[in-house]
Amino acid sequence: MNERAMQYGVVTPETAKSHDGLSFVQAIIDGTLPQAPICEVLGFHLIEAEYGRAVFEGVPEFRLYNPIGTVHAGFAATLLDSALGCSIFSTLAKGDSWTTLELKLNLVRPLTKDTGPVRAEGRIIHRGRTVATSEGDLKDRAGKLYAHATTTCMIFPAKE
Repeated sequence: MNERAMQYGVVTPETAKSHDGLSFVQAIIDGTLPQAPICEVLGFHLIEAEYGRAVFEGVPEFRLYNPIGTVHAGFAATLLDSALGCSIFSTLAKGDSWTTLELKLNLVRPLTKDTGPVRAEGRIIHRGRTVATSEGDLKDRAGKLYAHATTTCMIFPAKE
């Protein structure tokens, strides 16, 4: 991310359609386009992207706890959904759009306020014309696995 203050927001449909997927996610990383509003709410950000791969980083905090004393699973699910979806998004042509159809999440250990920064990395498995799948994992800085997931996304090719 560049030196400018981080911005959050959404873009116009015209702006979205003027980018291919990879240039769009790279523009978010370099600050040309805003990070999604959910990133501000939950405290995570898109930090890396290349064709078929995307990485988000966040810090589990006490404010994200559930009543039983660990970070709510929705934090891990949201980071992984974002990374898996953006790994697919990075393969889209200009004007294409997409949406998540299914997310399968496996939590393997609890996140706490003491975990430190975690990274969700998504990697494409299959890219068809209208359906794509990706996989990913959520790990701490030492490489310890906290969750892993797969997703299926529907792709809507640009109208000619």
